[in-house]
Amino acid sequence: MRFGLFGGAKAAGDGPDADSHGYRAFIDYVVRADELGFDALFMVEHHFTGVGQVSASLNLLSYLAARTRRIRLGTAVVVLPWHNPALLAEQAATVDLLSGGRFDFGVGKGYRAGEFEGFAIPPGEADARFRECLEFLQRAWSADGRFSFDGKYWRFKNIVVEPRPVQRPHPPFWMAAGSFPSIERAAAAGFNLLLDQIAPMDLSLERVRVYREARTAAGRDPKAGKVALARALQIAETPAERDAAIAVRRRVLQRIGDLARGPGAERYGDVDALAAVASDDSVLLGRPKEIADRLNRLAEGGVDMVLLIDPTGDVRSLERFQAEIAPRVAGADQAALA
Repeated sequence: MRFGLFGGAKAAGDGPDADSHGYRAFIDYVVRADELGFDALFMVEHHFTGVGQVSASLNLLSYLAARTRRIRLGTAVVVLPWHNPALLAEQAATVDLLSGGRFDFGVGKGYRAGEFEGFAIPPGEADARFRECLEFLQRAWSADGRFSFDGKYWRFKNIVVEPRPVQRPHPPFWMAAGSFPSIERAAAAGFNLLLDQIAPMDLSLERVRVYREARTAAGRDPKAGKVALARALQIAETPAERDAAIAVRRRVLQRIGDLARGPGAERYGDVDALAAVASDDSVLLGRPKEIADRLNRLAEGGVDMVLLIDPTGDVRSLERFQAEIAPRVAGADQAALA
């Protein structure tokens, strides 16, 4: 099992320089994670939230490519229906080039109604736009010279996408999925799988099983596809620290619920349900041994990488994780911990 980070920078305070402190602190956090041997960062991307979430993830990853040496840099996710596919192919390839082939391309169809409305993209077109953009990207990165593309939404004549990505034929694709049909589609397409931070342990492991079986059914090596799972990390040694950690977790879940829409989002408006979710086994909350036990269960269930989300953004949590938790996990990448 390998370990990475999930999340992104956020605006801090008010005024014209509101983003500066949050972005600088996040960059320092990722640089320290790179030094500690963490394997990957998957950065979120959202728009029009009003809470300062990262919007230009590829720009920020380009900067991080220059500040880091070994950590892989990924998106979680770029919503394909909102992007000009030719520009996106160029930008993603540039990140891969600048990072020396360390880019992981997490993509999705999108789900937030406010973002579709802001970009003036009908949600009903999301699936078709996603598939067309993905087709273009794969063709552009594998084309030998110039090519033309005639799609429903985008048409390009006699173009060449430059620069070429370092990873051939293209950077690894990751798909964020939760429903079993979406997971099966990701497996059949040969995508790696990104799973969320909310689902309880049993559901997460069932999703992994479905993914592996779907790869087999599609004639693909079930072990070749990678599964990364996001999990909040909150180390708590005492009952008082545990209570405080659960309170923080509830606030985080409430904030997620304020932005989430669609099936299942109603659970975040239910105080009783929120209390149960905040302390269930979907969070790495407790003493180091408790956290390691949960990670071992995920490893046994076929999860390849756990992406940590520390709501405090404290590098000391990363340092404690590598020193006190990762060595207890069977199959952990000990070379990275050295």
